[in-house]
Amino acid sequence: MCSDVVVSRPHYDSRAVAQGVPEKDHLVEVPQPSSGLATAGYRSAKYTPTEWFSNYQNLLQQAGTNCHEATSLQRASRTLYQDTDASTFKTQAEGTRFLGERLQEIHYWKSELQRHIEQLLADTESLVAVKTRLEKALDATEIPYAIATDNLNCRARRLGADLVRDTVEEELFKEVDLIRSVQALLKRTTAQVVSQIKLNREAKHTLEMDWSDKYQAYHFDDHSGRHSNMSSDTQHHPSSASMQEQVSSHPSWTKFTQDNLSKAVQEEQATNSLRALVEQVLQDTAEDLRVQCSSVDRAFSERCVELNEAKTQLNIQLKQLLEQIGAQEKNIVALQQAIHNKEAPLRVAQSRLYLRSLRPNMELCRDEPQLSLEGEVKQIDAILASLHQKLSKARESLSRLEESRMVLEKDINCKTHSLFIEREKCMTHRKRYPTTSALSGY
Repeated sequence: MCSDVVVSRPHYDSRAVAQGVPEKDHLVEVPQPSSGLATAGYRSAKYTPTEWFSNYQNLLQQAGTNCHEATSLQRASRTLYQDTDASTFKTQAEGTRFLGERLQEIHYWKSELQRHIEQLLADTESLVAVKTRLEKALDATEIPYAIATDNLNCRARRLGADLVRDTVEEELFKEVDLIRSVQALLKRTTAQVVSQIKLNREAKHTLEMDWSDKYQAYHFDDHSGRHSNMSSDTQHHPSSASMQEQVSSHPSWTKFTQDNLSKAVQEEQATNSLRALVEQVLQDTAEDLRVQCSSVDRAFSERCVELNEAKTQLNIQLKQLLEQIGAQEKNIVALQQAIHNKEAPLRVAQSRLYLRSLRPNMELCRDEPQLSLEGEVKQIDAILASLHQKLSKARESLSRLEESRMVLEKDINCKTHSLFIEREKCMTHRKRYPTTSALSGY
């Protein structure tokens, strides 16, 4: 038999250990050793009735406590999942409603973007058409410029006194200056149109990028709004609820689109103003060129009338001059004949005087016949001197008449040449002047 004393086993609270409660120290009552060794085996490892009852009561109490706690937990759990079900359903319904409102807002802004994109596209196409008109109008001004410079070059080949800086030449110089000014204006306007087309395309590209982003966002939000608890394509994304970096706020999101639309509206207004300006420029330049063309044509017509009248007067004067030349030639012939006719009487008178000068002695007397013959000779000499003087003057007059005839004929030739240049070269060429429609770019 072992003589060691057997003590009772300490009570071990497994629930306290499971709950992390530190185990209380128990005072172990050590029974007094029996005086006899024969009963030692019956006493070892046994509880006392008090311990048994205490353990029994503890078990009942612990079971009751656990049941109460379980009942409370079940009641709280039931309340929790009922409340959370309602809260989750409400939150999900609000999320769905917010997604619907968001879809409406995105659709509104997307529609606005689409409308302004189409407007910018139409404005850009209209500006391209306007640019084409400006280029055609600029090309059309080359014809008037060539006509005006050709007119100036042709008129520079006028002859003599007709090479004058007249009204036609002044109007032609005005036309050349006007055409150069119009060409410079059309080039500047074309540059403005090209710049506005570039700005419109940049604004349109910005709107298209914004529209594309909203299209994708609408697709994602629409797909999100169609998700339900019965959807089979949902799955867990734990990190999706975390705040993403560089996320825009709703005011900044709205302001971004509003700024883009404001820029588009600004470019649309600028396009409308520029298009109206181009229309006015094309109309004014075409009218100015046609008005100046009419002024030049009118100056040409007036100049041709002047030249024709001058030529007519010169021809009349030439006709009269030719008549005078003919008459003067006849006069010269008559004077020559008169001088020739006086030769015989002069010879007769001089012969008589010569023969009578041969009379001898006292017969050489200044008698009446002698005096008559001397008077006759003097008279014939005076007549011949007068006739020779008239003949000389007639010849001088005829020479002057011939010079005048040559001058008149030369001037008539100049006038004829000038009329040919004005009518055949210049005015005929000016019939190719572009119409108002062509000068407007059509």
